[in-house]
Amino acid sequence: MKLPALLLSLALVPTTAMAASDTCLSNKYHQYIDASLSWYESLVTLSVQKDKNLQEVGQWFLDGRKHHFELNRQAFDWFLENDQSRLDFSQSVESWLKLSQQDVKAIAQQDDELGKFAKQAFDDRQSTPHAKNYELRSAFADLLSHPGDIEKPLNAYNEKITKIESIECK
Repeated sequence: MKLPALLLSLALVPTTAMAASDTCLSNKYHQYIDASLSWYESLVTLSVQKDKNLQEVGQWFLDGRKHHFELNRQAFDWFLENDQSRLDFSQSVESWLKLSQQDVKAIAQQDDELGKFAKQAFDDRQSTPHAKNYELRSAFADLLSHPGDIEKPLNAYNEKITKIESIECK
């Protein structure tokens, strides 16, 4: 009676280890998504502080970034569980997920939760840019050309990414 129980226990060990590793990888990727969204929110906030007329376009831009990153969050977890051929763990965390525009278009046709995220992100990419998109991009370029103006959020982002990259999933 003890032998079958022991064999069953040994058979479950790799599955348990694999699940723990997948959870770690998912958490690590989610932290990267959160850090990236925080970085973009900081850029928009700083741009709007300098020019209040960028409030609406800034929100439009943030909505697009959120849709993009939330698709990546959902897609990463789906591919981690179902098809790791789209994941490259030899790269830095921001390059783990390999999805082309064609992939997003195909996923957008699915009638499930992932398909909804993909459709939203795909529709964003296909839509007409906001009328003030160029002004916002120019504000970003101006911010990025003055490192002192973005030092705090940039350092915070870099520290988060360094901490995330140091996480080892086994």
